[in-house]
Amino acid sequence: MTLIIILVVVALIVIACISIYNNLVKLRNNRENAFANIDVQLKQRHDLIPQLVATVKGYAQHEKELLERVTQARAAAMNATGINDKIQAENALSSALAGLKVSVEAYPELKANQNFLQLQEEISDIENKIAATRRYFNTATRELNNAVQTFPSNIFANMFGFHKEPMFEIPKEERATIEKAPEIKF
Repeated sequence: MTLIIILVVVALIVIACISIYNNLVKLRNNRENAFANIDVQLKQRHDLIPQLVATVKGYAQHEKELLERVTQARAAAMNATGINDKIQAENALSSALAGLKVSVEAYPELKANQNFLQLQEEISDIENKIAATRRYFNTATRELNNAVQTFPSNIFANMFGFHKEPMFEIPKEERATIEKAPEIKF
């Protein structure tokens, strides 16, 4: 009888361990899938940027440095490998695009150009989609991090090489600008 009880307890422990491990794998795969969704949106963004830059170049020759910064940031983002490198490169590209948007405000004739308006609308749409997929990615990352850091799954996470993963966050350099209240002028 004791042997049966011991076997049942061991079987339950093995089943619990397998369940915890499988849950960690599912959470890691969910995070990777969430980043793949971001990649889809980023690819679309990268495809549109050359069109936007070409349109803006026709109107803003003296803004060459800004346009080169956008182009370089796009190239860096496209060549980034690994989730963490892509996060850093995409943050740099977002910053460069924000600078381009500010620069465009100085060119009323550019804002009226149909090609530019269409591209700007498409990029705004993609930026909204990227924001949504980043939120989903961060949710998936939070769920994985919770599982990796809470008991008893943290024991198995350490044993099998699972660790806390970074969120897709705003770079520290941009945080001060974003946290500042916007100035509204009429």
